[in-house]
Amino acid sequence: MRQLLLDWGAARPQTLDSFVIGRNQELAALLRRIADLGANTPDQRFVTLWGDSGAGKSHLLQALKASGPARYLSPPMSSREFAWSAGCPLYLLDDCEQFSERQQHAAFNLYNQVQDNGGLLVAAAVLPPAQLPLREDLRTRLGWGLVYQVHGLSDDEKIDALAQSALARGLSLSAGVLPYLLTHFRRDMQSLSTMLDALDRYSLETQRPITMPLLRELLQLSDTATP
Repeated sequence: MRQLLLDWGAARPQTLDSFVIGRNQELAALLRRIADLGANTPDQRFVTLWGDSGAGKSHLLQALKASGPARYLSPPMSSREFAWSAGCPLYLLDDCEQFSERQQHAAFNLYNQVQDNGGLLVAAAVLPPAQLPLREDLRTRLGWGLVYQVHGLSDDEKIDALAQSALARGLSLSAGVLPYLLTHFRRDMQSLSTMLDALDRYSLETQRPITMPLLRELLQLSDTATP
């Protein structure tokens, strides 16, 4: 059981199928085309996503990364990695608001290289391009193509999505389990879905139904097991 608790946060791979679309239907359709067609996507070369933390921006970029050849670039990476390559059709820039000055310069050059040489670039940030604390020429590049706000789910939508996931897997949840989870745990869908997986495993391990006492116990134990 200790190993189960230590592994509870092992997240599933991010995919477009596992993203709960909510009010993001148009964006989801566009990213699906990009995942399917890659550099052959005919109508767009640059896309910028923005929205609150936990709305699903990184989920979407990671899903695109898994769909085919792509380069995922985020603040911890060296600015030297922000370079165009003929063998890479898709560039994914995450957490742009955290870019250092060198990374901003490298990202600006990458935009120009994609524009001149081909490929697609999808960027993500917490604010729309015009409001980002970045150099002006990079803000302009981020606003070049399509700009989408990634709308997070309401509490009711999160509960409904989790309930549908549980139903599809044949899980029986006592009344109040999902609302309690939403108010006593991290609120992004990736974390909530991962905890639902952990509840399923813990229920099987302990041979107990998924009830409020079981959820409270697992939340307490997972806090204890967190390094």
